Amino acid sequence: MNVNISRRALLAAGGSMLALGSLSPVYGQTRTKLRFSCAFSEQDPRADAYKAFASAIQKDFELQPYWLNSLFKQGTELVALQRGNLEMANLAPQDISKQIPAWSLMTSAYLFRDADHMRKTFRSDVGREFIKMARDQLGIQIVTPVYFGSRHVNLKPDRRINTPADLAGIKLRMPPGEFWQFLGESIGVNPTPVAFAEVYTALQTGAIDGQDNPLLLSKLMKFDEVTTQFVLTGHVIGYDVMAITTKVWDAMPPAQQATFQAAAEKAIDDYTTKFNADEKGVVEYFKSEGRKVYTPDLNAFRAYAQKKYVDKYGQDWPKGAIERINAL
Repeated sequence: MNVNISRRALLAAGGSMLALGSLSPVYGQTRTKLRFSCAFSEQDPRADAYKAFASAIQKDFELQPYWLNSLFKQGTELVALQRGNLEMANLAPQDISKQIPAWSLMTSAYLFRDADHMRKTFRSDVGREFIKMARDQLGIQIVTPVYFGSRHVNLKPDRRINTPADLAGIKLRMPPGEFWQFLGESIGVNPTPVAFAEVYTALQTGAIDGQDNPLLLSKLMKFDEVTTQFVLTGHVIGYDVMAITTKVWDAMPPAQQATFQAAAEKAIDDYTTKFNADEKGVVEYFKSEGRKVYTPDLNAFRAYAQKKYVDKYGQDWPKGAIERINAL
């Protein structure tokens, strides 16, 4: 992964209709155009995964990417899908939770053990039940989860953190929206909504005390330049979902659906393998740059967060779902 790029280059990437221009054109055939929206930049490793996916389906589909929410603002993509203004999106599960309360389980802290457990859950019976909820109630087909690392607390203040009580009063940037904000509350911080593109400046000026993102993404966005430490809370397995409207999905013959699904899973699985390999060296990189990196009392964080979620949202969760996920 090339991290020697300017933040200006990262944040200047717009909705590029030419981003996939290197794909071989298909002549003599009408391809279905898929406008695709996501919050990450074209330099993000997830963009490479989507490009690989686009190449695999190019015979029948033309993926038109809009990086960094250049077509729709973060958090509005689901409504755009529902209104027919967008065909595909990389959706945060928190956005689904806004319309389907049961999905709050899939956003809860310390639910998944790792990327493999998350992927296994979505391909299990319980995962298919949640996918069916989204299809029946929202009109979207969830194709596959898109992992992007465990989220860890990254702070500017040089304060030792061991338990959630140590984060009291910390203004931690979280994406806008109830379920993102509650995720912050569940680990003991004062969650503060800030757009992703504004996080670096907010840290620099002291508008926030910290942010939480996977380590690779924090390195890519150079957040270590304006912070002092990384607290390896691993409070949530970071993932989005690749979603397409049922209007487009249902228009595909079964064989084409199977090909589409297989191409998506292969592209994301290949990317995840590479992502995990790249992430291993990030901790040493941050240490070499003089940043503190350490693990707090995870049992204390897990117990605190899970109680918060059960108390607030447990009544909305399908009976037995969490036990079935834990058993996988």
